[in-house]
Amino acid sequence: MYSYALLEKGCYYLIQEQETGPIGLIKVNMETDHCMYVSRYAEEELTIWKKKSDTIFDILELLGDDKIKTWESIYYDGPNTYNYEEDED
Repeated sequence: MYSYALLEKGCYYLIQEQETGPIGLIKVNMETDHCMYVSRYAEEELTIWKKKSDTIFDILELLGDDKIKTWESIYYDGPNTYNYEEDED
């Protein structure tokens, strides 16, 4: 078992909060003395506060910049994203 206290601000991680739970991508946006402000990415981005003591079953991977750039190009240009430039006519 791990905790959110191990994660570093500004980094993206693939984590599994529960042993039988799904793998998820998170980014640590901010850290206070007792909490972390985290973005969780799924169909939509969700920002939440987590206690540093909240458990994580497994930290699978710290993603490097090259992997994040690839992921961003897929996530933000996917079929569920709306392209505002196409609708300017």
